[in-house]
Amino acid sequence: MALPKKGFTLVEMLVTLTILSILALAALPLAKVAIKREKEITLHRNLRILREAIDEYKKLADENKFEYDEETEGYPPDLEILVKGIEITITDKDEEKTKIVKFLRRIPRDPMMNSIEWGLRSYQDDADSDVWGGENVYDVYTRSTGTALDGTKYRDW
Repeated sequence: MALPKKGFTLVEMLVTLTILSILALAALPLAKVAIKREKEITLHRNLRILREAIDEYKKLADENKFEYDEETEGYPPDLEILVKGIEITITDKDEEKTKIVKFLRRIPRDPMMNSIEWGLRSYQDDADSDVWGGENVYDVYTRSTGTALDGTKYRDW
């Protein structure tokens, strides 16, 4: 009597490959959603970082810690100044010192556009304007026209 041969039949192999293919195809949309969600989290974080830096600059301007152009309303003239920093005067025990204050190490990257070029709004611009007036930087937004997982437009964040 011959011993049965060990191994898989062609049918068993085809069934196994079919099942694995179906599972792999089901995982692809989940991976795409996970990647999009990660980009959205990064976008939220980078917008918050930029807006907090703008607010800190404005706060120091309102406290008259440095001289600024009156036309800017105390907002930064561009994003680069947040990286370069400003020179402020500190009075300590009747002694005045100057200090460079930097608000950002670098301009954060817009994950949706993979760029450091952000959409800018100045204080004088309309809230829904897509064109930066150039007077100052009051707000930032992404230039992406995409839609988020929650159905909102990225540029409205």
